[in-house]
Amino acid sequence: MNRRTFIVTAAAGAAELARAQRGAPTNLPDAIKNLKPMLAGVQAITEAERATRVEKALRLMRENKIDAILCQSGATLYYFTGMRAAATTWVLLAKGEAASFEADGFLNFLKAARPNRVAIEERTPFSIFDALRKKLPAVEFVSADPVTVGCRVIKSPAEIALLQRANDITIACYKAAFQTLREGMTQGELSANIAAAYNALGVQGNAMAIFGKYTAFPHGSIQPQQLREGDMVLIDDGCSVEGYQSDITRTTVFGKPTRRQTEIWNLERKAQDAALAAANPGATCESVDAAARKVITDAGFGPGYKVPGLPHRTGHGIGLEGHEWTYLVKGNKTQLQPGMCFSDEPTIAIYGEFGVRLEDCMYITESGARMFTKQSPAIDQPFG
Repeated sequence: MNRRTFIVTAAAGAAELARAQRGAPTNLPDAIKNLKPMLAGVQAITEAERATRVEKALRLMRENKIDAILCQSGATLYYFTGMRAAATTWVLLAKGEAASFEADGFLNFLKAARPNRVAIEERTPFSIFDALRKKLPAVEFVSADPVTVGCRVIKSPAEIALLQRANDITIACYKAAFQTLREGMTQGELSANIAAAYNALGVQGNAMAIFGKYTAFPHGSIQPQQLREGDMVLIDDGCSVEGYQSDITRTTVFGKPTRRQTEIWNLERKAQDAALAAANPGATCESVDAAARKVITDAGFGPGYKVPGLPHRTGHGIGLEGHEWTYLVKGNKTQLQPGMCFSDEPTIAIYGEFGVRLEDCMYITESGARMFTKQSPAIDQPFG
């Protein structure tokens, strides 16, 4: 999938998209005008749950002999504290004390704590690390992944509920957007309609839109495209609810599909099903990727990551970030656990012809994987 990337190639489409993002009135189709906000009843993460997260982090710090962890503004800071402030540095000491700083006061705070090992969250800027190693030359600096990823990769019921709402909203958005397809539409106009639909549904979101032969490129194309009868249509991306992300791709045909389009679409759906069936507790991430990939290579594509075929991983973790640990990809021997959430998105790319990607997100339960959304049942039925 393509995170938050607008594919806008016509001036009219770009202007429409900008107006939709600002929430300004636009000449929208009825399918979008009739949408209503879908945020009623949304429950934010409680302070009690955030406290539980910190307790888990402290346990993981002790297990990994880490005296302090440090992170800056971003998803991990929000996960533990609920803060979204820019230029904020948060420090958690293994003894239980935590503090946040808007300037370089964290340097003296850490020096006074006299840590032996300090773990740094992966998105912390190098400038912060550089200041730390100069101020604390005797300290060993390590990755905070065993703590931060160790906490974030397992979602609570409250997180699952927020992810569910984001997915429900995305499906409603896509359903409305597909009703606006028309001959001659640019991909920028379709992206603008999607952004406007999200706005009507009460959230911010967007999507990549691709037509025809350009659907073979997993991250789209900047080439100008106008929708024609028989074109494949692919839209991909999502929205955010209380910070939790959706990520859905739908591929259909504008008009009547050919036998070739239908055969490849059905093969893609079979690969997506194989990944879902393989995603059981205790299975490795790479085994899920292998299950989907085998369906595609057995049909004569590939082998491996070669095209025509599946050129990227089968899925990625999702939560407060659209792409987060851990990944369904060859070489990742991480075992699946209940509470993990992933995209399930094997892709079949046939350059010069078309591509098909079906993407739904799934969460792991004690009895196997479950989708947040109903899978597409057929090439001409994008929604279950």
